[in-house]
Amino acid sequence: MVGIATIIAILIGVPLGIYLTTNEYLAESILRIASIIMTIPSLALFGMMIPILSLIGQGIGFLPALIALVLYSQLPIIRNTYTGIKDVNPNVRDAAKAIGMSTIQRLVKVEIPIAMPLIMTGIRLATVMNIGIGAIAAFIGAGGLGVLINQGISRSNSTMVIVGAVAVSIMAIMADLLLKYIQKRFTVKGINS
Repeated sequence: MVGIATIIAILIGVPLGIYLTTNEYLAESILRIASIIMTIPSLALFGMMIPILSLIGQGIGFLPALIALVLYSQLPIIRNTYTGIKDVNPNVRDAAKAIGMSTIQRLVKVEIPIAMPLIMTGIRLATVMNIGIGAIAAFIGAGGLGVLINQGISRSNSTMVIVGAVAVSIMAIMADLLLKYIQKRFTVKGINS
């Protein structure tokens, strides 16, 4: 569930972050909306989606959890993409223009590679955060490792709670390490990561 949500969030957030570098007013509004969404407690967001998604028979379970995870992922991904592209040295952009690169070529061959460490940091942050929030999604029937924590709480079984919490933590650490490896692998040599 976290993997699918992260992929969807990347497909939405990275292009949106790139686009926002061309429109300061829209950037401010979108980042403010993403910040507001991020402040909503996860159980409250799940609760708000239940009546809306019940109209299509999906009030609890996988779909509301997926939507919530995608929404929570947007702020770090959009903000880091936006900041990474905006912070590319103007002299580098000018040099790319001077050698005849089109806007798309400049973006793909110059700006994104330079911004990649910051973009990947946003993706890593969103993924680790979503693993924790995904555990809470067990309360609305989405399954996952949160079921152990939920059952442990309802049965007053601290061992189940600890096992679930440790498993979620290990998964978050492994995901972060994997994404850090991918970040280093795809960061252009000479750019600090």
